[in-house]
Amino acid sequence: MYRSGAVMAWNVFKFCTALRGLGSIMILLVLGVVGVTYYAVVLCNYGPALAAGGLDSLIALLILIIFHTLLVMLLWSYFSVVFTDPGGVPPNYRPLVDQERGEIDTLEASEFGPLNSPDPNNSRIRYCRKCNQLKPPRCHHCSVCGRCVLKMDHHCVWVVNCVGALNYKYFLLFLFYTFLETTVVTLALLPHFIAFFSDGEIPGSPSTLATTFLAFVLNLAFALSVLGFLIMHISLVSANTTTIEAYEKKTTPKWRYDLGRKRNFEQVFGTVEKYWFIPAYCEEDLRRMPALQGLEYPSKPDLDAQEF
Repeated sequence: MYRSGAVMAWNVFKFCTALRGLGSIMILLVLGVVGVTYYAVVLCNYGPALAAGGLDSLIALLILIIFHTLLVMLLWSYFSVVFTDPGGVPPNYRPLVDQERGEIDTLEASEFGPLNSPDPNNSRIRYCRKCNQLKPPRCHHCSVCGRCVLKMDHHCVWVVNCVGALNYKYFLLFLFYTFLETTVVTLALLPHFIAFFSDGEIPGSPSTLATTFLAFVLNLAFALSVLGFLIMHISLVSANTTTIEAYEKKTTPKWRYDLGRKRNFEQVFGTVEKYWFIPAYCEEDLRRMPALQGLEYPSKPDLDAQEF
């Protein structure tokens, strides 16, 4: 039994190491898809159409403006997820209240053990045995990153990073702009894709035609797959929960962090409307909304006794 357990642990470690190495490849894959799409839309089709004149020129200009705008927002959101730390536990973190029973019993300094070292056997304190540190509410350990992540949603190989409290909004915007961009590209290249199956002669070199065909198929596939993820995460945001919490069956009708759709949305996107669609927060929200920092979360007063 011990031997099989050791082999399983070694296999999990090997799997996590492989995921870390896969991440860099996935970034290159994302940039590769963007490059193929840009070449097909701008250089092969709608860039040259600008010189055609008339209505075709206006349509091409409109498509190129929409395409470049969405592309900038997509890449801005993507690299914000990649380079933003999802949130780690501060080394001096100490909870003020009993996290297992909500804001009922104030924790005493003596409960953390001698010399302020956490006591892993204290059931009143959430403690990570892998990190040997205290765990804030809604915090989970990521085996790939090898640390605890604040309000962890999942580890995403596409962004080589965990998705957590500090970059969840950026991840959602990445999904949103990816869906819009791939949908626009799919519709823009649809006439050219249909032309492949027509009897008439198709203008362009074989490489141009192949790139257009590939770009259409890739963007159609991404649009359909991202739509599913986007719908799932919209439902999670509306209930103020995460993917991990949903799998752990903590999204009951009495989920303590469900404050209503409007306040749940603000827990992720903030309260200032002009910041909702960009991967950034205003200083005022960061100052007055602890949930955006990932350490404290408001909950329903009548459900404060609900366990995590």
